[in-house]
Order: sequence, then C-alpha cells, then structure tokens
Amino acid sequence: MGIETGTRVSMQAQPDGKLLIDPILEGRTIKTKRIDVTGYEAKALERDIIAAYLYGYDRIEFTSKRILSEQKQVIRKVCYKLIGPEIIEESSNCVVIQDLLNPNELHIKKGIHRMFLITGSMQKDAIRALKTGDHDLALDVSQRDDEVDRLCLLISKQFRSILCGGRMPDSAETSIEEYHDFRMAAGPIERIADHSQRMATVASKMKEPVREDVMEVIEDLSSTYMKLVGQAVDALYNSDTTLANQVIDSIDDIHSRVRELRSSILKLESHEAMIALGTIVDSLSRIGDLGANIAEIAINSAIRDK
Repeated sequence: MGIETGTRVSMQAQPDGKLLIDPILEGRTIKTKRIDVTGYEAKALERDIIAAYLYGYDRIEFTSKRILSEQKQVIRKVCYKLIGPEIIEESSNCVVIQDLLNPNELHIKKGIHRMFLITGSMQKDAIRALKTGDHDLALDVSQRDDEVDRLCLLISKQFRSILCGGRMPDSAETSIEEYHDFRMAAGPIERIADHSQRMATVASKMKEPVREDVMEVIEDLSSTYMKLVGQAVDALYNSDTTLANQVIDSIDDIHSRVRELRSSILKLESHEAMIALGTIVDSLSRIGDLGANIAEIAINSAIRDK
C-alpha cells in the first residue's frame, strides 16, 4: 500500500461517500521518454510526440547527431497544439520538452464546457462569415479550432492517467464512470468544431454572396442544431434522459428540412455555389448527428441512476 507509521497521506472524498486515502509522495517520479529522431519524417514525429503526451510522459527528450530544422519546427508546432508541454532545452543535437501543467488545474466538466463554448462561437461566426463574406472572420474561426483540439487532447490524457491510477482532479464531484462519459462527449464536440472550421473555409473561398432565401434557411438550421447540441450537453451534465430523448427526436425531425435545402441548392445556377453550399449543408447535417450522439451518451450515463 505504501503507507507506514508516520507516512503523510492525502484524503479525497468520493462521489459515493467513500474516503480515498493516498500517500503523499515527496518527490513524484518524472516520467521521461527519449526519442532518437534520426531519419524521422515530419508526420511520424508529430504522431509520436502526441502519443507520448497522451501516454502521460512528463519529459520528452529528442536526440540525434544533428536535429534538422524541419524536425525542430515540428516539435515547436506540436507544443503549440498541446496544453502543458514547453521546450526547456534546445541545442543542435538535443531538444527537451517538459509538461509544466498541474493536472489538478482542469476539471473535466469545466473542460467540456469550455470546448462547447468555443465550438458554439465558432459555428456562429462561420455562418456570419458566410453571410457577410468576411474572410478575416472565417480565418479566425479556423484558428480557434486549435484550442478545441488542445482541450480534447488534454482531457484524453487526463482520462488515461486516471485509468493508470492517477488522481482525479475533481474526485469529490465526478466518478470514474462519469469521467468516461464526459471523455466520450469530448469527441463529438471536437468534431463539431471541425465542421465549423470546414464551413469557415468554404466561406473564405466564396466569391459571390449566398442567395438571401437560402442563407435564411442555413442560418435557421445552424441556430437550431447548435441549440439542440447545447441541450444535449445540458442533459449530460444533469443526467436528464427526458431532455436527451427530446433532442434526438427533434434532430430526426429537422433532417427533413435539410433534405429540402439540398433540393433548393441543386437548383442554383452557379455550379461553384452549388458545390460550396452543398458542403455547408453536409456539415450542418453532421452537426445534428453529433448532437444526437452526445444525447445518446447522456442517456447511457444517466441509466446508472435510474
């Protein structure tokens, strides 16, 4: 157990009323991963860095007789995409990154809420950029997608750490089962952000304004779908199966309006607009499906308490 007479311990209340007693380790072992980057392609290096991060390594050391500038750029780029890791040492043959984040600083429920808020603003601005032809706003939406990705990876990392025996930052409020359910919900939210980015990319390339009647339907569908996604997230937080079922039924009903919009787009004279708006409608439909996925997770999560 690692507990003897005189051992300092910490005590954490659990959601079921139990008390978790843990020894306080005076000096936590720093988990280090060494990677020889000789001959590494950029994409392979990026994947290995993210894998080491998700595995929970605190320190990653990259070595070679000479680390190429392209490889250093990949390391910097990945550090930007992750929350915590920073370059602390750099030379011609060695680069060291260390995770400086205190894992207790982010509770999963707050992380999911933050992901949803960013995603909601991305979707709203992507539609606004499409309507107004604001290419700068469309670019800003694409950049915000990185923040959602970073939060999703951090949540995945924390969940894996907990499965391997790590402490839950909010153990008094969240059980391991709930943590699993919220981790599952992070995936659909991250993919909704991807679709918002996809729509923003389409908006940035549009050379002519969207026909007013078509734009009105797109705006209404986007607003309705995101409202339902928000309700699905609320259902997950509150274990509300009634609301979750209402969300799923509503999304099924709205899909008929999407089919009508597709038919309207096929009648447009501009071939370019037809393709671009077809992409927009496809992403809107997928956002609805992902909202239904979150609602299903909420139902599965709440069944424990029934």
